[in-house]
Amino acid sequence: MKESMNRRMFIAGSFLGLAGLLIIARLFFIQVISHNYYQDLASRQHVSSYNFKTRRGNIYLRERDGGLFSAAFTKSGFLAYIDPAKLKNPRQAYDLLIEIISRLNPEDFFKKASKKDDPFEIISRRLDNETADKIKKLNLSGAGVLGEEWRFYPGRELAAHVIGFTGYQGDQIVGRYGVEYSQEGVLGEKKTVLEGRSTLAGIFLDWGKKIFPDVRPDYDLVLTVEPQVQLFFEKELDKVFNKWHAELAGGVIYDPKSGRILAMAARPAFDPNKYNEIKSLNVFVNPLIEHIYELGSVFKPLTLVSAFDAGKLKSGSVYFDSGFIDFGDKRIENYDGKGRGSVDMQHVLNESLNTGAVFAMRRLGMDNLKKYFENFGLNKKTGVDLPGEVAGDFSNLSSRREIEYATASFGQGIAVTPLAFLRAVSALANAGRLATPFVIERIMADGAPDIITKPSISEPVISPESAEEMTRMLVKVVDEALAGGSVKNEKYSIAAKTGTAEIPNPGGKGYSQDYLHSFFGYAPAYDARFSVFLFLVKPREVRYASQSLAEPFMEIMKFLLNYYNVPPDR
Repeated sequence: MKESMNRRMFIAGSFLGLAGLLIIARLFFIQVISHNYYQDLASRQHVSSYNFKTRRGNIYLRERDGGLFSAAFTKSGFLAYIDPAKLKNPRQAYDLLIEIISRLNPEDFFKKASKKDDPFEIISRRLDNETADKIKKLNLSGAGVLGEEWRFYPGRELAAHVIGFTGYQGDQIVGRYGVEYSQEGVLGEKKTVLEGRSTLAGIFLDWGKKIFPDVRPDYDLVLTVEPQVQLFFEKELDKVFNKWHAELAGGVIYDPKSGRILAMAARPAFDPNKYNEIKSLNVFVNPLIEHIYELGSVFKPLTLVSAFDAGKLKSGSVYFDSGFIDFGDKRIENYDGKGRGSVDMQHVLNESLNTGAVFAMRRLGMDNLKKYFENFGLNKKTGVDLPGEVAGDFSNLSSRREIEYATASFGQGIAVTPLAFLRAVSALANAGRLATPFVIERIMADGAPDIITKPSISEPVISPESAEEMTRMLVKVVDEALAGGSVKNEKYSIAAKTGTAEIPNPGGKGYSQDYLHSFFGYAPAYDARFSVFLFLVKPREVRYASQSLAEPFMEIMKFLLNYYNVPPDR
Protein backbone atom coordinates (compact mmCIF):
# COMPACT_ATOMS: atom_id res chain seq x y z
CA MET A 1 0.00 0.00 0.00
CA LYS A 2 2.74 2.41 0.99
CA GLU A 3 4.83 1.33 -1.99
CA SER A 4 1.89 1.91 -4.29
CA MET A 5 1.33 5.41 -2.92
CA ASN A 6 5.02 6.30 -3.35
CA ARG A 7 4.83 5.17 -6.94
CA ARG A 8 1.81 7.35 -7.61
CA MET A 9 3.49 10.35 -5.99
CA PHE A 10 6.59 9.74 -8.09
CA ILE A 11 4.53 9.56 -11.25
CA ALA A 12 2.59 12.74 -10.30
CA GLY A 13 5.77 14.56 -9.41
CA SER A 14 7.42 13.47 -12.60
CA PHE A 15 4.38 14.67 -14.54
CA LEU A 16 4.39 18.02 -12.78
CA GLY A 17 8.10 18.37 -13.32
CA LEU A 18 7.75 17.54 -16.96
CA ALA A 19 4.87 19.98 -17.27
CA GLY A 20 6.96 22.65 -15.61
CA LEU A 21 9.83 21.97 -17.98
CA LEU A 22 7.41 22.20 -20.91
CA ILE A 23 6.03 25.53 -19.62
CA ILE A 24 9.53 26.92 -19.11
CA ALA A 25 10.51 25.74 -22.58
CA ARG A 26 7.38 27.30 -24.04
CA LEU A 27 8.02 30.61 -22.29
CA PHE A 28 11.62 30.54 -23.50
CA PHE A 29 10.38 29.86 -27.03
CA ILE A 30 7.80 32.69 -26.87
CA GLN A 31 9.87 35.28 -25.02
CA VAL A 32 13.28 34.66 -26.56
CA ILE A 33 13.23 32.62 -29.73
CA SER A 34 9.91 33.97 -31.08
CA HIS A 35 10.07 37.41 -29.45
CA ASN A 36 9.91 39.39 -32.72
CA TYR A 37 7.05 37.32 -34.10
CA TYR A 38 4.82 37.79 -31.07
CA GLN A 39 5.70 41.45 -30.72
CA ASP A 40 4.54 42.02 -34.29
CA LEU A 41 1.43 39.95 -33.69
CA ALA A 42 0.61 41.96 -30.57
CA SER A 43 1.09 45.18 -32.48
CA ARG A 44 -1.25 44.04 -35.26
CA GLN A 45 -3.94 42.99 -32.76
CA HIS A 46 -3.63 46.07 -30.59
CA VAL A 47 -6.70 48.21 -29.89
CA SER A 48 -5.84 51.91 -29.62
CA SER A 49 -7.47 55.31 -29.21
CA TYR A 50 -5.80 58.38 -30.69
CA ASN A 51 -6.51 61.87 -32.00
CA PHE A 52 -6.93 62.04 -35.75
CA LYS A 53 -7.34 65.37 -37.58
CA THR A 54 -10.32 65.17 -39.85
CA ARG A 55 -10.24 66.40 -43.44
CA ARG A 56 -10.41 70.18 -43.33
CA GLY A 57 -13.82 71.22 -44.57
CA ASN A 58 -14.31 72.71 -48.01
CA ILE A 59 -15.71 76.20 -48.61
CA TYR A 60 -18.22 76.76 -51.39
CA LEU A 61 -19.93 79.79 -52.90
CA ARG A 62 -23.62 79.37 -53.76
CA GLU A 63 -24.39 80.03 -57.42
CA ARG A 64 -27.65 81.61 -58.54
CA ASP A 65 -29.04 78.28 -59.79
CA GLY A 66 -28.13 76.49 -56.56
CA GLY A 67 -24.88 74.98 -57.80
CA LEU A 68 -21.74 75.09 -55.68
CA PHE A 69 -18.53 76.84 -56.69
CA SER A 70 -15.49 75.44 -54.90
CA ALA A 71 -13.72 78.33 -53.18
CA ALA A 72 -11.33 76.46 -50.86
CA PHE A 73 -10.31 72.84 -50.49
CA THR A 74 -7.32 70.79 -49.37
CA LYS A 75 -4.91 69.30 -51.91
CA SER A 76 -2.53 66.42 -51.26
CA GLY A 77 1.02 65.99 -52.50
CA PHE A 78 4.55 65.74 -51.19
CA LEU A 79 7.34 67.75 -49.64
CA ALA A 80 11.03 67.12 -50.22
CA TYR A 81 13.43 67.11 -47.27
CA ILE A 82 17.04 66.50 -46.39
CA ASP A 83 18.79 65.14 -43.31
CA PRO A 84 22.00 67.20 -43.26
CA ALA A 85 23.77 64.72 -40.95
CA LYS A 86 23.28 61.91 -43.45
CA LEU A 87 23.76 63.95 -46.61
CA LYS A 88 27.23 62.81 -47.67
CA ASN A 89 27.72 65.00 -50.72
CA PRO A 90 25.49 68.14 -50.71
CA ARG A 91 26.81 69.35 -54.07
CA GLN A 92 26.05 66.07 -55.79
CA ALA A 93 22.64 65.90 -54.10
CA TYR A 94 21.79 69.42 -55.24
CA ASP A 95 22.87 68.71 -58.84
CA LEU A 96 20.58 65.67 -58.93
CA LEU A 97 17.64 67.35 -57.23
CA ILE A 98 17.73 70.53 -59.34
CA GLU A 99 17.04 68.40 -62.40
CA ILE A 100 13.77 67.34 -60.78
CA ILE A 101 12.83 70.41 -58.69
CA SER A 102 13.59 73.34 -60.99
CA ARG A 103 12.59 75.93 -58.38
CA LEU A 104 15.11 74.65 -55.82
CA ASN A 105 17.03 77.63 -54.47
CA PRO A 106 20.78 76.89 -54.22
CA GLU A 107 21.51 79.41 -51.46
CA ASP A 108 18.66 78.08 -49.34
CA PHE A 109 19.59 74.44 -50.04
CA PHE A 110 23.24 74.71 -49.02
CA LYS A 111 22.38 76.80 -45.97
CA LYS A 112 20.05 74.03 -44.78
CA ALA A 113 22.54 71.32 -45.76
CA SER A 114 25.13 72.92 -43.45
CA LYS A 115 22.94 72.33 -40.37
CA LYS A 116 24.52 69.02 -39.39
CA ASP A 117 22.75 68.91 -36.03
CA ASP A 118 19.32 69.22 -37.62
CA PRO A 119 17.88 65.89 -38.84
CA PHE A 120 15.04 67.40 -40.90
CA GLU A 121 15.03 70.38 -43.27
CA ILE A 122 12.28 70.97 -45.84
CA ILE A 123 13.69 72.04 -49.20
CA SER A 124 10.53 72.12 -51.33
CA ARG A 125 6.77 71.82 -50.87
CA ARG A 126 3.67 71.00 -52.90
CA LEU A 127 5.21 68.41 -55.19
CA ASP A 128 3.09 66.14 -57.36
CA ASN A 129 3.26 62.33 -57.50
CA GLU A 130 5.51 62.24 -60.56
CA THR A 131 8.10 64.55 -59.00
CA ALA A 132 8.01 62.61 -55.73
CA ASP A 133 8.58 59.30 -57.56
CA LYS A 134 11.62 60.72 -59.36
CA ILE A 135 13.15 61.83 -56.06
CA LYS A 136 12.51 58.41 -54.51
CA LYS A 137 14.28 56.70 -57.42
CA LEU A 138 17.43 58.69 -56.74
CA ASN A 139 17.89 56.70 -53.48
CA LEU A 140 19.83 59.61 -52.05
CA SER A 141 21.18 59.07 -48.55
CA GLY A 142 19.85 61.95 -46.43
CA ALA A 143 17.09 63.06 -48.80
CA GLY A 144 13.53 61.96 -49.35
CA VAL A 145 9.87 62.89 -49.64
CA LEU A 146 6.90 62.88 -47.28
CA GLY A 147 3.18 63.32 -47.91
CA GLU A 148 1.71 66.73 -47.12
CA GLU A 149 -1.52 68.68 -47.53
CA TRP A 150 -2.13 72.31 -48.34
CA ARG A 151 -5.06 74.63 -48.88
CA PHE A 152 -5.95 75.62 -52.43
CA TYR A 153 -8.13 78.54 -53.55
CA PRO A 154 -9.26 78.11 -57.18
CA GLY A 155 -10.73 81.62 -57.40
CA ARG A 156 -7.44 83.20 -56.33
CA GLU A 157 -8.36 86.79 -55.32
CA LEU A 158 -12.09 86.11 -55.56
CA ALA A 159 -13.73 87.00 -52.24
CA ALA A 160 -10.34 86.76 -50.55
CA HIS A 161 -11.28 89.12 -47.71
CA VAL A 162 -14.31 86.97 -46.92
CA ILE A 163 -12.69 83.55 -47.30
CA GLY A 164 -9.29 84.37 -45.78
CA PHE A 165 -6.58 81.72 -45.84
CA THR A 166 -4.81 79.10 -43.76
CA GLY A 167 -1.26 78.71 -42.55
CA TYR A 168 0.81 76.23 -40.58
CA GLN A 169 0.71 76.21 -36.80
CA GLY A 170 3.33 73.61 -35.99
CA ASP A 171 2.47 70.76 -38.35
CA GLN A 172 -1.24 71.59 -38.52
CA ILE A 173 -3.07 73.77 -41.02
CA VAL A 174 -5.21 76.39 -39.27
CA GLY A 175 -7.23 79.40 -40.39
CA ARG A 176 -5.65 82.84 -40.29
CA TYR A 177 -8.18 85.31 -41.73
CA GLY A 178 -11.78 85.38 -42.95
CA VAL A 179 -14.12 82.43 -42.44
CA GLU A 180 -11.09 80.14 -42.51
CA TYR A 181 -10.27 81.71 -39.15
CA SER A 182 -13.70 82.41 -37.66
CA GLN A 183 -14.94 78.91 -38.51
CA GLU A 184 -11.81 76.99 -37.48
CA GLY A 185 -13.89 74.94 -35.06
CA VAL A 186 -16.12 73.81 -37.92
CA LEU A 187 -13.59 73.42 -40.72
CA GLY A 188 -10.65 71.99 -38.84
CA GLU A 189 -11.86 70.50 -35.54
CA LYS A 190 -10.17 67.31 -34.29
CA LYS A 191 -12.07 64.13 -33.61
CA THR A 192 -11.32 60.99 -31.59
CA VAL A 193 -11.12 57.70 -33.49
CA LEU A 194 -11.32 54.32 -31.77
CA GLU A 195 -9.54 51.72 -33.89
CA GLY A 196 -10.22 48.02 -33.25
CA ARG A 197 -8.40 45.30 -35.17
CA SER A 198 -8.96 41.56 -35.17
CA THR A 199 -9.37 40.88 -31.45
CA LEU A 200 -12.62 40.30 -29.62
CA ALA A 201 -12.09 43.65 -27.91
CA GLY A 202 -11.81 45.25 -31.32
CA ILE A 203 -15.11 43.70 -32.40
CA PHE A 204 -16.85 45.08 -29.30
CA LEU A 205 -15.33 48.50 -29.96
CA ASP A 206 -16.58 48.42 -33.54
CA TRP A 207 -20.08 47.65 -32.22
CA GLY A 208 -19.69 50.41 -29.64
CA LYS A 209 -18.83 52.96 -32.32
CA LYS A 210 -22.04 52.15 -34.14
CA ILE A 211 -24.17 52.41 -31.00
CA PHE A 212 -22.31 55.37 -29.46
CA PRO A 213 -20.61 57.19 -32.37
CA ASP A 214 -17.62 59.17 -31.16
CA VAL A 215 -16.54 60.46 -34.54
CA ARG A 216 -17.96 63.79 -35.70
CA PRO A 217 -18.63 64.11 -39.44
CA ASP A 218 -16.64 66.31 -41.77
CA TYR A 219 -18.17 69.77 -42.17
CA ASP A 220 -18.22 71.98 -45.28
CA LEU A 221 -19.29 75.61 -45.49
CA VAL A 222 -21.55 77.16 -48.10
CA LEU A 223 -21.32 80.96 -48.25
CA THR A 224 -23.97 83.45 -49.34
CA VAL A 225 -21.49 85.03 -51.76
CA GLU A 226 -22.60 84.45 -55.36
CA PRO A 227 -19.49 83.85 -57.52
CA GLN A 228 -20.64 85.64 -60.69
CA VAL A 229 -21.86 88.63 -58.68
CA GLN A 230 -18.60 88.70 -56.73
CA LEU A 231 -16.58 88.49 -59.94
CA PHE A 232 -18.45 91.36 -61.62
CA PHE A 233 -18.32 93.42 -58.44
CA GLU A 234 -14.56 93.00 -58.13
CA LYS A 235 -13.99 93.95 -61.77
CA GLU A 236 -15.92 97.19 -61.27
CA LEU A 237 -14.03 97.84 -58.05
CA ASP A 238 -10.72 97.27 -59.86
CA LYS A 239 -11.69 99.80 -62.53
CA VAL A 240 -12.56 102.58 -60.11
CA PHE A 241 -9.62 101.80 -57.79
CA ASN A 242 -7.13 102.03 -60.66
CA LYS A 243 -8.81 104.90 -62.50
CA TRP A 244 -8.67 107.23 -59.54
CA HIS A 245 -5.42 105.90 -58.03
CA ALA A 246 -7.09 105.46 -54.66
CA GLU A 247 -5.30 104.27 -51.56
CA LEU A 248 -8.15 101.91 -50.71
CA ALA A 249 -11.46 100.83 -52.22
CA GLY A 250 -14.20 98.57 -50.96
CA GLY A 251 -17.82 97.64 -51.12
CA VAL A 252 -20.67 95.32 -50.19
CA ILE A 253 -23.76 93.98 -51.94
CA TYR A 254 -26.42 93.00 -49.43
CA ASP A 255 -30.00 91.79 -49.38
CA PRO A 256 -31.74 94.37 -47.14
CA LYS A 257 -34.61 92.03 -46.29
CA SER A 258 -32.60 88.99 -45.17
CA GLY A 259 -29.07 90.21 -44.45
CA ARG A 260 -27.44 87.87 -46.99
CA ILE A 261 -24.16 89.27 -48.29
CA LEU A 262 -23.95 88.57 -52.03
CA ALA A 263 -20.55 90.18 -52.50
CA MET A 264 -17.88 91.83 -50.38
CA ALA A 265 -14.51 93.03 -51.62
CA ALA A 266 -11.66 95.42 -50.98
CA ARG A 267 -8.72 96.71 -52.96
CA PRO A 268 -5.81 96.16 -52.78
CA ALA A 269 -6.54 92.44 -52.60
CA PHE A 270 -4.42 89.29 -52.34
CA ASP A 271 -4.21 85.75 -53.65
CA PRO A 272 -4.59 83.44 -50.62
CA ASN A 273 -2.54 80.80 -52.46
CA LYS A 274 0.40 83.22 -52.25
CA TYR A 275 -0.29 85.03 -49.00
CA ASN A 276 3.35 84.66 -47.97
CA GLU A 277 4.36 86.95 -50.84
CA ILE A 278 2.38 89.90 -49.43
CA LYS A 279 4.66 92.39 -47.70
CA SER A 280 2.08 94.34 -45.69
CA LEU A 281 -0.28 92.57 -43.29
CA ASN A 282 -2.72 95.46 -43.73
CA VAL A 283 -3.75 93.97 -47.07
CA PHE A 284 -5.30 91.01 -45.22
CA VAL A 285 -7.51 93.24 -43.06
CA ASN A 286 -11.14 93.51 -44.17
CA PRO A 287 -11.80 97.29 -44.16
CA LEU A 288 -15.56 96.77 -44.47
CA ILE A 289 -15.73 95.53 -40.87
CA GLU A 290 -12.31 96.10 -39.27
CA HIS A 291 -11.88 99.83 -39.94
CA ILE A 292 -14.09 102.79 -39.11
CA TYR A 293 -14.49 105.91 -41.25
CA GLU A 294 -16.16 109.30 -41.25
CA LEU A 295 -18.39 108.68 -44.25
CA GLY A 296 -19.82 112.14 -44.82
CA SER A 297 -23.05 113.09 -46.56
CA VAL A 298 -24.43 109.58 -46.94
CA PHE A 299 -25.53 110.18 -43.33
CA LYS A 300 -27.94 112.97 -44.29
CA PRO A 301 -30.83 110.63 -45.17
CA LEU A 302 -30.54 109.04 -41.71
CA THR A 303 -30.63 112.46 -40.01
CA LEU A 304 -33.63 113.61 -42.03
CA VAL A 305 -35.59 110.36 -41.68
CA SER A 306 -35.04 110.43 -37.92
CA ALA A 307 -36.61 113.91 -37.82
CA PHE A 308 -39.49 112.65 -39.99
CA ASP A 309 -40.03 109.68 -37.71
CA ALA A 310 -40.03 111.86 -34.61
CA GLY A 311 -42.68 114.11 -36.19
CA LYS A 312 -40.37 117.14 -36.28
CA LEU A 313 -40.11 117.55 -40.06
CA LYS A 314 -41.66 116.50 -43.35
CA SER A 315 -40.15 116.25 -46.81
CA GLY A 316 -41.81 119.58 -47.69
CA SER A 317 -40.53 121.43 -44.61
CA VAL A 318 -38.68 124.65 -45.56
CA TYR A 319 -35.75 126.52 -44.02
CA PHE A 320 -33.61 129.46 -45.11
CA ASP A 321 -30.17 128.44 -46.31
CA SER A 322 -27.57 131.21 -46.02
CA GLY A 323 -24.73 128.85 -46.99
CA PHE A 324 -23.21 128.64 -43.50
CA ILE A 325 -23.95 128.37 -39.78
CA ASP A 326 -21.69 129.78 -37.07
CA PHE A 327 -21.03 128.05 -33.74
CA GLY A 328 -18.99 130.61 -31.81
CA ASP A 329 -15.63 130.73 -33.55
CA LYS A 330 -16.46 127.66 -35.66
CA ARG A 331 -18.34 127.76 -38.95
CA ILE A 332 -20.06 125.01 -40.93
CA GLU A 333 -20.57 125.66 -44.62
CA ASN A 334 -22.12 123.94 -47.60
CA TYR A 335 -19.66 122.16 -49.86
CA ASP A 336 -19.48 125.29 -52.08
CA GLY A 337 -20.06 127.87 -49.37
CA LYS A 338 -23.12 129.19 -51.19
CA GLY A 339 -26.65 129.77 -49.85
CA ARG A 340 -29.83 128.72 -51.65
CA GLY A 341 -32.38 130.84 -49.80
CA SER A 342 -35.67 129.11 -48.91
CA VAL A 343 -35.41 125.40 -49.73
CA ASP A 344 -37.19 122.22 -48.66
CA MET A 345 -35.78 118.91 -47.47
CA GLN A 346 -35.73 117.44 -50.98
CA HIS A 347 -33.28 120.14 -51.97
CA VAL A 348 -31.18 119.33 -48.92
CA LEU A 349 -30.66 115.83 -50.35
CA ASN A 350 -30.49 116.85 -54.02
CA GLU A 351 -27.74 119.39 -53.39
CA SER A 352 -26.30 117.72 -50.27
CA LEU A 353 -26.59 120.83 -48.10
CA ASN A 354 -24.77 120.66 -44.77
CA THR A 355 -26.87 123.50 -43.39
CA GLY A 356 -30.02 121.49 -44.08
CA ALA A 357 -28.70 118.53 -42.12
CA VAL A 358 -27.90 120.85 -39.20
CA PHE A 359 -31.39 122.36 -39.43
CA ALA A 360 -32.89 118.84 -39.20
CA MET A 361 -30.64 118.01 -36.23
CA ARG A 362 -31.79 121.11 -34.36
CA ARG A 363 -35.44 120.33 -34.99
CA LEU A 364 -34.89 116.75 -33.87
CA GLY A 365 -32.73 117.63 -30.85
CA MET A 366 -29.26 116.45 -29.92
CA ASP A 367 -30.38 113.65 -27.60
CA ASN A 368 -32.82 112.32 -30.16
CA LEU A 369 -30.22 112.39 -32.93
CA LYS A 370 -27.88 110.28 -30.83
CA LYS A 371 -30.72 107.96 -29.84
CA TYR A 372 -31.80 107.36 -33.44
CA PHE A 373 -28.23 106.80 -34.60
CA GLU A 374 -27.79 104.27 -31.80
CA ASN A 375 -31.08 102.60 -32.71
CA PHE A 376 -29.76 102.24 -36.25
CA GLY A 377 -26.85 100.31 -34.71
CA LEU A 378 -24.21 102.66 -36.04
CA ASN A 379 -22.09 102.51 -32.89
CA LYS A 380 -22.37 98.73 -32.53
CA LYS A 381 -21.04 95.64 -34.21
CA THR A 382 -23.45 94.19 -36.75
CA GLY A 383 -22.88 90.61 -35.59
CA VAL A 384 -21.71 89.48 -39.03
CA ASP A 385 -20.13 86.00 -38.98
CA LEU A 386 -16.68 87.27 -39.94
CA PRO A 387 -13.72 87.86 -37.61
CA GLY A 388 -12.30 91.16 -36.44
CA GLU A 389 -15.42 93.32 -36.57
CA VAL A 390 -15.19 96.59 -34.61
CA ALA A 391 -17.84 98.97 -33.34
CA GLY A 392 -18.37 102.55 -34.44
CA ASP A 393 -17.07 105.54 -32.50
CA PHE A 394 -19.55 108.13 -31.16
CA SER A 395 -17.19 109.53 -28.52
CA ASN A 396 -17.52 113.05 -29.98
CA LEU A 397 -21.16 113.06 -28.90
CA SER A 398 -20.17 112.77 -25.25
CA SER A 399 -19.03 116.40 -25.17
CA ARG A 400 -22.57 117.85 -25.34
CA ARG A 401 -21.23 120.63 -27.60
CA GLU A 402 -23.80 121.42 -30.28
CA ILE A 403 -21.18 121.65 -33.01
CA GLU A 404 -20.30 117.96 -32.51
CA TYR A 405 -23.92 117.02 -33.17
CA ALA A 406 -24.05 119.44 -36.07
CA THR A 407 -21.12 117.78 -37.83
CA ALA A 408 -22.48 114.32 -36.96
CA SER A 409 -25.71 115.22 -38.79
CA PHE A 410 -23.78 115.14 -42.08
CA GLY A 411 -21.42 112.29 -41.21
CA GLN A 412 -18.32 114.01 -39.85
CA GLY A 413 -16.89 113.60 -36.36
CA ILE A 414 -18.42 110.15 -35.86
CA ALA A 415 -16.92 107.04 -37.44
CA VAL A 416 -18.54 103.73 -38.40
CA THR A 417 -17.71 100.58 -40.32
CA PRO A 418 -19.02 100.50 -43.90
CA LEU A 419 -21.03 97.34 -43.14
CA ALA A 420 -22.70 98.90 -40.08
CA PHE A 421 -23.64 101.91 -42.19
CA LEU A 422 -25.06 99.75 -44.98
CA ARG A 423 -27.12 97.77 -42.48
CA ALA A 424 -28.48 101.04 -41.02
CA VAL A 425 -29.35 102.72 -44.28
CA SER A 426 -30.84 99.48 -45.65
CA ALA A 427 -33.58 99.86 -43.03
CA LEU A 428 -35.00 102.45 -45.45
CA ALA A 429 -35.45 99.57 -47.91
CA ASN A 430 -36.89 97.17 -45.35
CA ALA A 431 -39.80 99.04 -43.74
CA GLY A 432 -37.54 100.40 -41.01
CA ARG A 433 -36.10 97.04 -39.91
CA LEU A 434 -32.43 96.09 -39.54
CA ALA A 435 -31.27 92.79 -41.01
CA THR A 436 -28.19 91.20 -39.43
CA PRO A 437 -25.65 90.59 -42.22
CA PHE A 438 -24.26 87.09 -42.69
CA VAL A 439 -21.99 85.20 -45.11
CA ILE A 440 -22.43 81.60 -43.96
CA GLU A 441 -25.51 80.23 -45.65
CA ARG A 442 -25.22 76.70 -44.30
CA ILE A 443 -22.95 74.09 -42.77
CA MET A 444 -23.08 70.74 -44.52
CA ALA A 445 -22.22 67.60 -42.56
CA ASP A 446 -21.65 64.06 -43.85
CA GLY A 447 -24.76 62.01 -43.16
CA ALA A 448 -26.48 64.77 -41.16
CA PRO A 449 -28.99 67.53 -41.94
CA ASP A 450 -27.57 70.88 -43.04
CA ILE A 451 -27.32 73.61 -40.44
CA ILE A 452 -28.95 76.58 -42.17
CA THR A 453 -28.53 80.21 -41.09
CA LYS A 454 -31.86 81.84 -40.36
CA PRO A 455 -32.13 85.58 -41.08
CA SER A 456 -32.32 87.80 -38.02
CA ILE A 457 -34.55 90.86 -38.48
CA SER A 458 -35.06 93.57 -35.83
CA GLU A 459 -38.18 95.36 -34.78
CA PRO A 460 -38.65 98.63 -36.74
CA VAL A 461 -36.23 101.37 -35.70
CA ILE A 462 -38.29 103.86 -37.74
CA SER A 463 -41.83 103.53 -39.04
CA PRO A 464 -42.49 102.00 -42.47
CA GLU A 465 -44.10 105.30 -43.47
CA SER A 466 -40.94 107.27 -42.62
CA ALA A 467 -38.80 104.75 -44.52
CA GLU A 468 -41.04 105.03 -47.58
CA GLU A 469 -41.03 108.82 -47.48
CA MET A 470 -37.23 108.87 -47.46
CA THR A 471 -37.15 106.29 -50.26
CA ARG A 472 -39.29 108.54 -52.48
CA MET A 473 -36.87 111.40 -51.82
CA LEU A 474 -33.81 109.28 -52.64
CA VAL A 475 -35.40 108.13 -55.90
CA LYS A 476 -35.79 111.79 -56.82
CA VAL A 477 -32.12 112.35 -56.01
CA VAL A 478 -31.20 109.75 -58.64
CA ASP A 479 -33.82 110.79 -61.20
CA GLU A 480 -33.29 114.54 -60.98
CA ALA A 481 -30.03 115.48 -59.24
CA LEU A 482 -27.37 112.76 -59.53
CA ALA A 483 -25.16 113.70 -62.49
CA GLY A 484 -27.89 116.10 -63.53
CA GLY A 485 -30.38 113.25 -63.87
CA SER A 486 -28.34 111.61 -66.65
CA VAL A 487 -28.04 108.28 -64.81
CA LYS A 488 -31.77 107.81 -64.29
CA ASN A 489 -32.93 104.26 -65.06
CA GLU A 490 -36.10 104.29 -67.11
CA LYS A 491 -37.13 100.75 -66.13
CA TYR A 492 -36.26 100.63 -62.43
CA SER A 493 -36.66 102.98 -59.49
CA ILE A 494 -33.32 103.36 -57.74
CA ALA A 495 -32.73 105.17 -54.44
CA ALA A 496 -29.23 106.48 -53.76
CA LYS A 497 -27.06 109.13 -52.11
CA THR A 498 -23.40 110.15 -52.37
CA GLY A 499 -20.95 111.30 -49.71
CA THR A 500 -17.70 113.23 -49.88
CA ALA A 501 -15.93 113.57 -46.53
CA GLU A 502 -12.70 115.17 -45.43
CA ILE A 503 -10.29 112.63 -43.94
CA PRO A 504 -9.09 113.46 -40.40
CA ASN A 505 -5.41 114.08 -39.82
CA PRO A 506 -3.50 111.36 -37.97
CA GLY A 507 -4.00 111.90 -34.26
CA GLY A 508 -7.44 113.41 -34.78
CA LYS A 509 -6.42 117.08 -34.94
CA GLY A 510 -8.22 118.77 -37.81
CA TYR A 511 -8.74 117.50 -41.33
CA SER A 512 -6.38 116.84 -44.22
CA GLN A 513 -6.71 117.80 -47.88
CA ASP A 514 -7.65 114.23 -48.75
CA TYR A 515 -11.17 112.90 -49.16
CA LEU A 516 -13.20 109.75 -48.69
CA HIS A 517 -15.87 109.09 -51.31
CA SER A 518 -18.90 106.96 -50.48
CA PHE A 519 -22.08 105.90 -52.27
CA PHE A 520 -25.06 103.82 -51.21
CA GLY A 521 -28.24 102.81 -52.95
CA TYR A 522 -30.92 100.15 -53.27
CA ALA A 523 -33.27 98.84 -55.95
CA PRO A 524 -36.00 98.33 -56.94
CA ALA A 525 -36.60 101.18 -54.54
CA TYR A 526 -40.04 100.18 -53.24
CA ASP A 527 -39.41 96.43 -53.08
CA ALA A 528 -35.65 96.32 -52.75
CA ARG A 529 -33.68 93.21 -53.63
CA PHE A 530 -30.21 94.73 -53.36
CA SER A 531 -28.42 97.34 -51.28
CA VAL A 532 -24.99 98.43 -52.46
CA PHE A 533 -22.29 100.43 -50.72
CA LEU A 534 -19.03 101.64 -52.29
CA PHE A 535 -16.21 103.74 -50.94
CA LEU A 536 -12.83 105.14 -52.00
CA VAL A 537 -10.09 106.41 -49.70
CA LYS A 538 -7.93 109.22 -51.06
CA PRO A 539 -8.90 109.12 -54.75
CA ARG A 540 -6.79 111.37 -56.96
CA GLU A 541 -7.79 113.91 -59.60
CA VAL A 542 -11.48 113.79 -58.68
CA ARG A 543 -13.31 115.93 -56.14
CA TYR A 544 -16.75 114.47 -55.55
CA ALA A 545 -18.17 110.98 -55.05
CA SER A 546 -20.83 111.68 -57.69
CA GLN A 547 -17.97 111.90 -60.20
CA SER A 548 -16.07 108.82 -59.07
CA LEU A 549 -18.71 106.33 -57.90
CA ALA A 550 -22.00 107.06 -59.68
CA GLU A 551 -21.03 105.20 -62.85
CA PRO A 552 -19.73 102.01 -61.19
CA PHE A 553 -22.73 101.97 -58.83
CA MET A 554 -25.18 102.15 -61.72
CA GLU A 555 -23.29 99.45 -63.64
CA ILE A 556 -23.36 97.15 -60.64
CA MET A 557 -27.07 97.74 -60.03
CA LYS A 558 -27.87 97.20 -63.72
CA PHE A 559 -25.99 93.90 -63.64
CA LEU A 560 -27.79 92.72 -60.51
CA LEU A 561 -31.26 93.52 -61.82
CA ASN A 562 -30.56 91.75 -65.11
CA TYR A 563 -28.67 88.79 -63.65
CA TYR A 564 -31.48 87.97 -61.22
CA ASN A 565 -34.20 88.69 -63.81
CA VAL A 566 -35.91 91.26 -61.58
CA PRO A 567 -39.07 92.59 -63.29
CA PRO A 568 -39.04 96.34 -64.05
CA ASP A 569 -41.10 98.45 -61.65
CA ARG A 570 -41.57 101.40 -64.00
